Amino acid sequence: MVGIAEVREVTRQRMAKTYQLPPENVFKDWKDLAKVPRMADAVIIATQDQDHSEPLVALANLGYNVLLEKPMATTIDKCVTIRDAVKANEIIFAVGHVLRYTAYSQKMKQILDSGVIGDIVNIQHLEPIGWFHFAHSYVRGNWRNSTDATFVLMSKCCHHIDWMTWIMGKKCTKVSSFGSVKHFNPEAKPAGATSRCLDCPVESTCAYSAKKLYLDGIHGIKSGNTSWPVSVLAEEPTIENITDSLRTGPYGRCVYDCDNDVMDNQVVIMQYEDGSTATLTMVAFSEDICIRKTRIFGTKGEIEGDGEHTIKVFEFGSAEKTVFHPDELNIPGMHGHGGGDFCLMKAFSKAVATNDQSIVCDVDRTFESHSLVFAAENAREHNVVVPIQECW
Repeated sequence: MVGIAEVREVTRQRMAKTYQLPPENVFKDWKDLAKVPRMADAVIIATQDQDHSEPLVALANLGYNVLLEKPMATTIDKCVTIRDAVKANEIIFAVGHVLRYTAYSQKMKQILDSGVIGDIVNIQHLEPIGWFHFAHSYVRGNWRNSTDATFVLMSKCCHHIDWMTWIMGKKCTKVSSFGSVKHFNPEAKPAGATSRCLDCPVESTCAYSAKKLYLDGIHGIKSGNTSWPVSVLAEEPTIENITDSLRTGPYGRCVYDCDNDVMDNQVVIMQYEDGSTATLTMVAFSEDICIRKTRIFGTKGEIEGDGEHTIKVFEFGSAEKTVFHPDELNIPGMHGHGGGDFCLMKAFSKAVATNDQSIVCDVDRTFESHSLVFAAENAREHNVVVPIQECW
């Protein structure tokens, strides 16, 4: 790590200290970084979703290889702009679709490619976001509103669509989708509830109480937690500044009285070129936080996976069940998205070091999976089945 461009003062100085960065390599904004000659092999772009394309184009034009946080962009036009910039500059490029790179996913793909369950007929994939994670990020937080950020299928599930397309190994031909803001709306607001949790007379009985989440609960500042989610409210969290944030900021609002419009439940149905099908279910209301569960049905067998630790394979012909534990492969750094963060960084670093794009998913395949996400949301909005070729 040789430089940092960061608008937040505390984070910028913390990074500079941690990596002993010289002052001339510490920038307050990516635009300042783009004004100087290329100073590194690669750059990680981790701005907000809607702000990806402009820094990517500028830095790609300087010759930086790029690891871009997901999603690629929030509009199809910006995705095209990114794709064109990557190709024109012939840089190594990857998007943070961490699910592809975990030991679990690599083992799952290896099993499928071996042919042990035959040809894939159907995939069922579940993304349970978690009740308090959804309330934090998608009702009160940065991704609550599709106008200010993007729709939830893009912000949260673009890497699931990408993963399913990679796992299926076939072209998707048509897609449809259904969803709603089922619960987090004014109609569900309890009687007597106020607009802020700190002065709400029914707060103690509410599962989504901001006071419980950020102050008193197991994830709150009073329990000693200073990382996510309280670190989103204050860069250096204390009881005092978290309390003040709940009194005046967006995270202290009643979940039934916010400006959120993203779906709190959604299903996506995809059909592929050979007639096989797949479904993705995204739901806010779960105990588990992003513990993805998958069932894959093939012509010769069935696979069931829990997203990180266990893969069960049942073969029809022998009636045998084999269980794999890919997280026991003793890979260091096996934390953060089931090891996906570590494995993505390892793969991207190797791709840059060897100038080998094939080590990470390229821009065309990334664009293809994002196109499916846009098509699915279009299908939901207009209550139609969208042919993918027509969409492209």
